[in-house]
Amino acid sequence: MRHAHTAAEVRAAEEPLLASLPPGALMQRAALGLAHAVIDFLGGAYGRRVLLLVGPGNNGGDALWAGAYLARRGASVHAELLADEVHAEGLAGLRAAGGTAAGAEADRRWRASEIDVLIDGIVGIGGRPGLRPSAQRALCRYPGVPVVAVDVPSGVDVDTGRLPGDHVRADLTVTFGSHKIAHLVAPAAEVCGAVQLVDIGLSLPPAAVRSLQAADVARLLPRPAESGHKYTRGVLGVRAGSATYPGAALLCVDGAGSGLAGMIRYQGAAADAVRLRHPEVVGEGRVQAWVVGPGSGEDAGQALAACLADDVPLVIDADALAHLDGPLEVPAVLTPHAGELARMLGVERESVEQDQLAHVRRAAERYQAVVLLKGPRTLVADPSGEVLVNVTGTGWLGTAGAGDVLAGLIGALLASGVMPWQAAGIGAWLHGAAATRAAQHGPLTASVVAATLRATIGDLLHPGAERS
Repeated sequence: MRHAHTAAEVRAAEEPLLASLPPGALMQRAALGLAHAVIDFLGGAYGRRVLLLVGPGNNGGDALWAGAYLARRGASVHAELLADEVHAEGLAGLRAAGGTAAGAEADRRWRASEIDVLIDGIVGIGGRPGLRPSAQRALCRYPGVPVVAVDVPSGVDVDTGRLPGDHVRADLTVTFGSHKIAHLVAPAAEVCGAVQLVDIGLSLPPAAVRSLQAADVARLLPRPAESGHKYTRGVLGVRAGSATYPGAALLCVDGAGSGLAGMIRYQGAAADAVRLRHPEVVGEGRVQAWVVGPGSGEDAGQALAACLADDVPLVIDADALAHLDGPLEVPAVLTPHAGELARMLGVERESVEQDQLAHVRRAAERYQAVVLLKGPRTLVADPSGEVLVNVTGTGWLGTAGAGDVLAGLIGALLASGVMPWQAAGIGAWLHGAAATRAAQHGPLTASVVAATLRATIGDLLHPGAERS
């Protein structure tokens, strides 16, 4: 599992290490890791031209010491100093290794076309979001140059993932000790590029913001007991679709029919179409969980009320979300996109998109339910404030009906006994992984994603097995 810590948590973890190590040793660890990452990024150091943009403080010190190491490996390294006072020892180290440095307003040493990589050492995790005009001017002088950010791209809001002002857009971010929230949460995550973690020996507490990895999902997936049967594996009820949107019912059942639950019961206007496509689906009866809302239209409120009366866990999606008016008394997963979450909270969609972490946490607390905010980096918030960030998926997943498949998949996990927060996180991961797999051959549709789920799950349960 990938943990994303706040700046304060990282600073607190650094203090005992700084006290136990010789002065400057921790910075040297970070700088060496940064330098090696840059060498890997460039495919070598000798003969490369490396420009450092250096601000005040330790972030600039990391960049300067990394520049010194690169210079000793044969790179030509120049630092533009964006502050009157920069890390003195790092600057001396760079010059001693053969690198050069000058103030930002001095004559430029190289044109943008002559630079192989720009190292962003402007602002670290302790800086305020946004960039000063001098830093913004410096960046504008080097358009098109690949950027490696030190710890975080300068200007992002480290602890929220917001982008409140000017910022760096990195091709690679090299971070130290732990991932930061900005590396996982959009929109900041979208300007980090690839993120490489350098272990510098920090001892950190469990983080409130985390990301599932393949091994976590494999461990958490429900597995049937040898003595199990369809009822013990979980029975999922689906109330979805309408005369206007029968396809939503089909796609929701497609997602639910991934094999994770023992039985699916369908109630709704698309019963004939569902049974034609899924002859194993049955009608009314007792269930262990419900999915309600996809394509339900005007019947969504009535369908939601009927599901709530069964007092079992729910996945509440799409049209049914509009009928929520307060805290839920049954375990539930709510699956809004940004526009739906904005309506649920009475705010503008733009506000949700700009500060996704805060809004998904607010909704989880307000409705006392797990809230899954769909997007390029789907967030799954528990009322306690804990958040899972999903990092699987592809831009091709932005297609009609994909959310219906996801709702059905999460419902199957709930019915099989997985707790709501984990069910939502696992479902988002599998949904994204299946889409990535399907998109290897080009554009996809929601039906193709659903059809790819079984193989995706099978690879997790039986890694390395040959498949026809």
